[in-house]
Amino acid sequence: MKFIAFEGLDGSGKSTLIQGTASELKTKGQAVVTTREPGGTPLGDEIRNLLLRTTGDAPVPRAELLLYGAARAQHVDRVIRPALQEKKWVLCDRYSASSVAFQAGGRTLQRESIDWLNDFATDRLRPDLWVLLDLSAEDAFRRMQGRTLDRFEREARDFHERVRAGYRALANEEPRNWLVLDARQSAAQLQTELIDELQTRGWWP
Repeated sequence: MKFIAFEGLDGSGKSTLIQGTASELKTKGQAVVTTREPGGTPLGDEIRNLLLRTTGDAPVPRAELLLYGAARAQHVDRVIRPALQEKKWVLCDRYSASSVAFQAGGRTLQRESIDWLNDFATDRLRPDLWVLLDLSAEDAFRRMQGRTLDRFEREARDFHERVRAGYRALANEEPRNWLVLDARQSAAQLQTELIDELQTRGWWP
C-alpha cells in the first residue's frame, strides 16, 4: 500500500488519472481508497462548500488557509491514516502541497506559516509520492470552458500561473518525492507513465 497525492491546476486531469490508477490497482486485487481535498469527510465537504462557493462572504486569505487546515486535519484522522493502517492504497486529489501552491503562490502568504500549519494539520503525515500534472493556466482555462466555475477557477490567469510556479518549485525542492507529468498528454499516456514510475520504484503489485 502507498499514499499518493495528485496535484495540479483545475482541468489538468487529476480525477481521470486517479480513477484509472484505482481501476488498475483493483484488477490486481488491491484495496484502494480514492479521496479529495478539501473534502473527504462530512465536515470536510461542508468546509469545501464554504471555500468554493461563489456567493456570500469570501474568506480572506488567512481564513482560507485555516479552513483548508481544518478540513485536512479531519481528513487525515478520519480517512487517510485509518486506510493506511488497514494496508489500503490511498489516492488523494490534492493534499498539503496545494496550500503551498495556492496560498503561498497564489495568495502570496508566508511560506513558513503554511508549512507549520500543514505539519500540524497532517500530524506530519506525508505522501509516498506526489504526482504533479503540469499544465499552463492558458491550457487549463481552455479545458474548463463551458463548465460552471468555482471561486478559485474564476481567479485571474496570473493567479493560476503563480499557483503553477508554486507547484513546480515544490517539485524542484524534492525531485525524488515528485513525479512531474506533462498534462498535455493523453490520459492513456499519463496512466502509462505513472505505472512505469511505480514499477521502477518497486511499488506496483
